[in-house]
Parts: sequence; C-alpha cells; structure tokens
Amino acid sequence: MSRFVQPVPPPVDPYAGDGLLRSWLERHLGPAGHAAAKGRLADLAADVAGPLRAAHADAEAHPPTLVRYDAWGARVDRIDTSAGWQAQRAAAARHAVVALPYLPDARGTWGAAARVVQHALLHLYGPESATFSCPVAMADGAAALLSLPEVDNGIRDAWLPRLISTDPAEAITSGQWMTEAQGGSDLGRSSTIGRPAADGSWRLTGEKWFCSAADAAMAVALARPEGAGRGSRVLAPFLVPRYAVDSPLADGTAPGAPAPGVTVHRLKDKLGTRALPTAEIGLHDAYALPLGDPAVPGLVRAMTLVVVTRVHNAAAAAGGMRRGLAYARAYADVRHVAGGPLVSSPLHRATLGTLAVDAAGAFALAGHAFALLGRVEVGADPVAAAELRIVAPLAKLATGRLAVSSASEYVESFGGAGYVEDTGVPRLLRDAQVLPIWEGTTNVLALDVLRALTREDAGAPLLARLAAAADLARPLSPVLADTLAATAAQLGETIAAVTVDPASPGVLAGARGLALRLAYALTTALLVEHAAWGDEQAALAARLWARRWLRHEEIAEDAHHHLDLLC
Repeated sequence: MSRFVQPVPPPVDPYAGDGLLRSWLERHLGPAGHAAAKGRLADLAADVAGPLRAAHADAEAHPPTLVRYDAWGARVDRIDTSAGWQAQRAAAARHAVVALPYLPDARGTWGAAARVVQHALLHLYGPESATFSCPVAMADGAAALLSLPEVDNGIRDAWLPRLISTDPAEAITSGQWMTEAQGGSDLGRSSTIGRPAADGSWRLTGEKWFCSAADAAMAVALARPEGAGRGSRVLAPFLVPRYAVDSPLADGTAPGAPAPGVTVHRLKDKLGTRALPTAEIGLHDAYALPLGDPAVPGLVRAMTLVVVTRVHNAAAAAGGMRRGLAYARAYADVRHVAGGPLVSSPLHRATLGTLAVDAAGAFALAGHAFALLGRVEVGADPVAAAELRIVAPLAKLATGRLAVSSASEYVESFGGAGYVEDTGVPRLLRDAQVLPIWEGTTNVLALDVLRALTREDAGAPLLARLAAAADLARPLSPVLADTLAATAAQLGETIAAVTVDPASPGVLAGARGLALRLAYALTTALLVEHAAWGDEQAALAARLWARRWLRHEEIAEDAHHHLDLLC
C-alpha cells in the first residue's frame, strides 16, 4: 500500500489575495495613488511567493556563525550568513522596503502616504524574510534619526544615502546597540561611556548585551557622554561603524576588516529569529560619530529611531498574522477530516474566522501608525504627532500579544505537522514570541502609555477619534455605535482618574489593562472608519472585534458563517 502524502498548496498571492490590504490602499492613496503602487506591490508579491520563500527557508536552515580568528590567528570577529540571508538583503534594497518613504519621487507621488505604501511592502515582505525585517526596521529608524536637522551634514551625507539605497551593491542596514546586561530596558543604568577625540569623532567603551543585526555595516549605540551625569535623558546616540572605516563595504557579504575596538563576544542562541545575527558586543575605545550634539540630552533624539522600530514591530506582527492565516486556510481547504474538507467543519471555520478578525484589527492598527508617521514626517502635522505619541506604543504592545496567541492557533491548526520543524510551521510561533519583547515588553510600553496620558495629554486625540467613530458607526450598527460611545466615556473617566495620582500603586498595577483597553477601542474605531468608507469586510470585522474585545462576547457562530468574507 502506498504512503499517503498530504498535499499542501501555497497560500494565495499575498497582494492580490488580500482584499483588506487592497481596499486600505485604495482609501488612503486614492485610485490613482493605488494604481501607481500596484506594479511595485505585485512585483514584490511575486518575489515573496517564489525566490524569497526559498531564501527564507535557506536562511532558517543555515543560521549565522561567528568566526573569531582567521587562519593566521588574527582576530576578525566575522559573522558569516547564508545565501538566503543575502538574497533577503538584496531584495529589501531592490524593492525599496527601507528607502521608499525617503525617495523624492515616492514623496512626489504619494506625499505623506509614502509611509502607507511602505507599510504595504512590509506587510508582503516581512512574514517570510527570515526576520530580515528586523535590520530593515533598524535601518529605517537610523535613516529617520540621521534625517534630523541637528545631525551633522557630513555624517548624514556619508551614511544616509547608503541606508536608503535601492542598489543591493551599495545598500547597507543598521544594528541597534542600546541594552546592557545590568539594565535592559532601564536605560538609566547604561554604563557605556563616550569620550570626544581630537578629530571630532568619539570613542565608546562599554558592554552591549543584545545587539540585533550584528552583521550590519553600522549600528546606532547609546552612550553616556563623559561627565554628563546620571539618568537616561543625558544619553546620546552615536553611529558606530561595524567595520574599519577604510574597508570597502561591498554588498555586505565581504565587508572587510572589523572596526578597531569592536569585539563580538558571542552570538545569541535564541528561541526564534534564528537566521538573524544577534550578539553580545564589547566596545573598547570604539570609533563613533555623534548623531546630534552630545552635550544636549539625547534620549529624545534616540526616540526618533525607537518610534520607527516600534511601528515596524507592529507591521511585522500584523503581517505574520495574515500570512499564518493564509497558510492555515490553504491547509484547511485540502485537508480531509471526518469525511469532508476541514474547512467545512463549523468549529474549524469559527476558529479561522476569529483569527481573521484579530488579523484585520492588527492590520488596521499597524497601518494607522504608519499613516500617522508619514503625516509627521511630511508636513510636520502636530495633530498626527500628538496621536502618534500614544499610538506607536499601543500598536506595538497590542499587535505583539495578538501575534503570539494567533501563531499558537496556527500551529495547532496543522495538528502534528505543525509541531514538526521541517514543515516550517513551528517558526510561526517561535518568531512571533520576540514581538512582545523587542523594543519594549508589554509592561514597559504600558508604563510609556501611562506617561503619555498623564504628562502629555495624549489621550485627547484618541478619545476624539473614538467619539467620531461612534457617530460613523451609527448607520452601520447602532449596537456598535453604542459600544464605542460607552467605551469612550469609560476610558475618559479612567484617564481622568489616573492623572490625579499617576504614581499610585493601583494606577501602575493597572497600566497594562488600561493600555490594552485603549488599543482595542482604537482598533474598533479604525475598522469603523474603514467600514464607513465602504469596505464590507471591515464592517464585519469591526462588529466582531467590538464584541470580542470590548464586550467580551463569543463570536464563534458569526465567525463560522462569515469566514469567506473575513479571509
């Protein structure tokens, strides 16, 4: 008797098969703007479904290795990466995944909405990039930091063009060297010291504990300028070349000699993101360039980078949820259980439909963050800046948690095959777990949200959006409108109460719950806004999201009946 082999079809085309993505672009770009982006998006989707999917598998199968010495005993600290990793690097440059919002022609075509197009690119590229989306995020953050007017023109001109190049032979990425073993997210305990040199450069000395994209050509590091005092506000960002300044960077595959004073102690053995080189790095009078005046407290400058990487984190979460859903749906369409296709099971349909609601909400939340970022960068919109202050941490914390719970369900939906490494399915869960951790855990971000509410009145634009969405929802669903209005009123009362004594144990202990309620309410409003524009899928998702996350009701029956509209 021949062995049964389960056919597993590929998921639908990630661009053509994603109705919510396409309608979101139609709304935010307009028909002409969406038409201008279609070729770029279709080209990337074709690459993702073909060579990049293979490159993803190769990079995961061949994780990076650290070569400390060459054949003659010279210390080289070289990080070797696979052909698949290099293919992802080249594709990110070629498709302008980092560069797009900085390119004059893109800004000329889409204006502030160039960030909306970039989010669409990330939504397609990230889920099967072997986590090259991480150096993409940090390169984008570094580019945003280098674009600040207080950065020296010579430093900007030397490095920014390479970060935003679309030529794979010239494009570089950036690492991010901020955390230290004794402090982690407590940056006030950072002990890396920066000392000025006679030529205007600086020398950094310290130990960095979690350095992502350690193979990148540069990194942004935080250091305490000598004599600057204690605390985190005085920390300043510096650009540290990873390789000797006179070494050719080429395409990243043969970058040349390591920079003096930079020692790679070891690569991290991580739960997931295994293709991504993450290292512990020692700095001993390492050459560095200041990004702004180190005499001026620089943590605010560094937050420019952090905001960008946080919204990238949200995009990675939402994109991974959508791709996992696509794989689970494709499998359910061909897997037979109890005499029929798995997708015909009411229980499994309800499971997939509920996951689709979560994926739609995560997409809207991440997409909104990118739209706000674009408005801040192009036009310096003060209203968008005020809202982004709270939306960036909310989007990151809520989508990160949703990504982990969804990934667990996706793995389970494949049964035993989901637990077998060579199917690739377990990576969905292993890689998702970094998303609530990197760039701030849920608790760290919840406290950041609390600070934004109490010190900067960041709740005002959020509550205004909820109130407006409640009015928009009335023609769609009076129950939904009432839910939004009641939620907005409750949140307004809670915010007013916490501002009275924001440091009280009760307020601090409840920060996570408050942040998640804010994120869930905001997501409902965003789905309502898209539904009011005319998207039927968003209208259904808004109603089910509000029932699931605001009213805490069971949505299984409706998710079962409407699965085909939801995904």
